Amino acid sequence: MPKRKRAGDASAAAAEAHKQQQNDKRHYRQRAHANPFSDHALVYPAAPAQFDWEAHYPAFAGSGKTPEFADVGCGFGGLLIALAPLFPDTLMLGMEIRVQVSQYVHDRIVALRSTNPPEPGSTTPGPYQNVSIVRANSMKFMPNYFPKHSLSALFFLFPDPHFKARKHKARIISPTLLAEYAYILRPGGIVYTITDVRDLHDWMRTHLEQFPLFEPVSEQQLRDEGKGPIVDAVYTSTEEGKKVERNKGDKWLACFRRIEVTRD
Repeated sequence: MPKRKRAGDASAAAAEAHKQQQNDKRHYRQRAHANPFSDHALVYPAAPAQFDWEAHYPAFAGSGKTPEFADVGCGFGGLLIALAPLFPDTLMLGMEIRVQVSQYVHDRIVALRSTNPPEPGSTTPGPYQNVSIVRANSMKFMPNYFPKHSLSALFFLFPDPHFKARKHKARIISPTLLAEYAYILRPGGIVYTITDVRDLHDWMRTHLEQFPLFEPVSEQQLRDEGKGPIVDAVYTSTEEGKKVERNKGDKWLACFRRIEVTRD
């Protein structure tokens, strides 16, 4: 006769099954892209100082910390989840405009935090306490979240290529937006871009090269500076990056450093 499961075991199994169901992408169906020029029902702070970061990073409450890494259009959160254990003291924020996708990342983070508690007696935050997400339109509201020179890394991984010429104005890299990125990125900070579309790669690289506050930095330079784990995550951690690998496609990486211009 098989052993009967105890009520506690059954409850734990049910909770785990529910958690797995919550983190199954099938339950978060969403279109691949969203129109950044549409009116979305978004709640955003009037200024960075008005945003409650402690609600997103409760384990860091009272520390005064704000995000240093921002993943723009973070998708299903692959980069954030990959980098969080590597930089446990660095706060990271994903920004995603799609409702279901941002909800998926939120639920994923909640599940990871609950299943990876801190060590007993530990005074440091537990795993994944340093990562969070907001549903936001990055093309409109980036300065509402980040103070001047507050970020050390800004990621644009496999963004929407907007192939048609009349749609190029919706690309996430443009002269106007680069001015905002330069404002929130501290001198020495890095912009990471990667795509499997050569035309989009050339577009992003050319616009960044032409902007006076950014200079190109090679992959080898970044690795020599100890940023190899970040570069590796940029290549391999996202859903889109894994899809490109499965299809044996090319990935085009371009990275740029925020420079400081001294005024005479």
